[in-house]
Amino acid sequence: MKELLQKLNRQVANFGVLYIKLHNYHWLVKGMSFFQLHQLYEKLYDEATENMDAIAERILMLEGKPFASLKEFLVNASIQEAVGNETVMEMINQVIYDFITIDAEFSEIVKVSQDVGDEVTVDLLLGIQGAIQKHLWMLKSLEK
Repeated sequence: MKELLQKLNRQVANFGVLYIKLHNYHWLVKGMSFFQLHQLYEKLYDEATENMDAIAERILMLEGKPFASLKEFLVNASIQEAVGNETVMEMINQVIYDFITIDAEFSEIVKVSQDVGDEVTVDLLLGIQGAIQKHLWMLKSLEK
């Protein structure tokens, strides 16, 4: 159970960093795709908040303690915060990279959850992972 709680907490940290990064992109995006991306980043940071909250609450249900500070997020996340001067394509590519990272980590956590017989966590993670994979498909379409 300890390994599961650690891996879940990493996702709390990831979604905390992603939340701030997406706000950065939402505020600083420029160019011809401003309106489309401005709205997209807002949708994604709202979703990141929901995901972070759902995972943190699951950690509490499992009698763990979720990360709850920016310092903990930055130290424990596997994704990095925004630099602040990214181009539109760098922003898109960074979100793609972050979602690929989170998606891969979710696959690992699903296996750990199954190993300990925690199907509720499996269900939670698969729902979030499905949404992430859909976002990846859509974001990758912007690259072409």
